[in-house]
Amino acid sequence: MSRPDFDKKDILKAFQFRHACKEFDVTKTVSDENINYILQTANLSPSSFGFEPWHFVVVQNKTLRELLKPVAWGAPLKLDTASHFILGLSMKAPLTKWNSEYIMHMMKDVKQFPDDVIKMYSKFYREFQESDFNLDTDKKLFDWASKQTYIALANMMTSAALIGIDSCPIEGFHEEKAEALLKKKFDIDTDKYGLSYMVAFGYRKGEPARPKSRRDLKDIVSWK
Repeated sequence: MSRPDFDKKDILKAFQFRHACKEFDVTKTVSDENINYILQTANLSPSSFGFEPWHFVVVQNKTLRELLKPVAWGAPLKLDTASHFILGLSMKAPLTKWNSEYIMHMMKDVKQFPDDVIKMYSKFYREFQESDFNLDTDKKLFDWASKQTYIALANMMTSAALIGIDSCPIEGFHEEKAEALLKKKFDIDTDKYGLSYMVAFGYRKGEPARPKSRRDLKDIVSWK
């Protein structure tokens, strides 16, 4: 595969363009081609051990969007106006535990590791969970999986910005109530998946109220 060659100025311009869009233009819709491109960048995102502990639910049904409003205080205006609204789910302990069926499936069927590599990889992964990171509770395992799912979120928002599509990440929801709703109305197995975030995509209705502000690069980077 040839090495990509992008203009750095254009990439930084996309980062400047991206902002947490509060309201979208309801007259504009992200094309199927573009939303699939954005989802493909999630699919190609890196994850610890390459185990992809995520699932993404694209909520286009208006009735389901309405049901989300009472449990997601940060989402109502986005639910009303976004072209596409996505739930970022992360796997829970039954799927991410070192000896789970899902992990074996990833090694054997997806990565197609030979038996000796599976044995070695399993040993490393178990030591990582039990010793290196002390992932000894279900909550710790879910938080660890969420870290991976956030990488996919960042990549989706960046890839969208590169083609002029706006986005807004959303953590403004009641976790327990949201997951109860997902189980009851979205057919999500909440024993296996938890909600890490929501994210909306579309085209901005207006420009941001103020320019992007960030600390100076020298204040966030140290060279040793």
